[in-house]
Amino acid sequence: MTSTPKTEQRKSTPSGTVPNIVGVHLYLERDGHVLLGRRHPDAAYAGGSWHTLAGRLEAEAATAGLVREAYEEAGLVIDPADLELVHTVHMVDRPGDRPRIGLFFRARRWEGVPEVREPDKCVAWQWWGAKDLPEPIVPYTRVAIDGIQAGRHYSELGWVR
Repeated sequence: MTSTPKTEQRKSTPSGTVPNIVGVHLYLERDGHVLLGRRHPDAAYAGGSWHTLAGRLEAEAATAGLVREAYEEAGLVIDPADLELVHTVHMVDRPGDRPRIGLFFRARRWEGVPEVREPDKCVAWQWWGAKDLPEPIVPYTRVAIDGIQAGRHYSELGWVR
């Protein structure tokens, strides 16, 4: 009997399996206001819309990825121990698109003042009242913020039932 090496076992996936894209999002709240960034108008996704600080994970833990993104995008320094998972959104934009999972973390503490450090991706950072969010806003961002405000930990968006 021939055995399959463990590396080959990890690379094979069952038929019909669709890997999900995992993104991390920073939910910063100060005095009832939430930090949002205005995406560059030419951004591949949601150009000109408001969105939380976010990024896709690389080969790293979710909190490490978010700490990296916060520094790269806005110059914020966050200790991973100060992050708390507050909401998860499982979404698909359109039938046939690759599904995505968005993990929203609240930072209890951070250092720095948000500054635009990647102007090709984000053109401004601004604090908005959690009940008075701007338009246009990325739809799943609104769903997540509404969920966080209501104490819900999970939302789905775009799935056909």
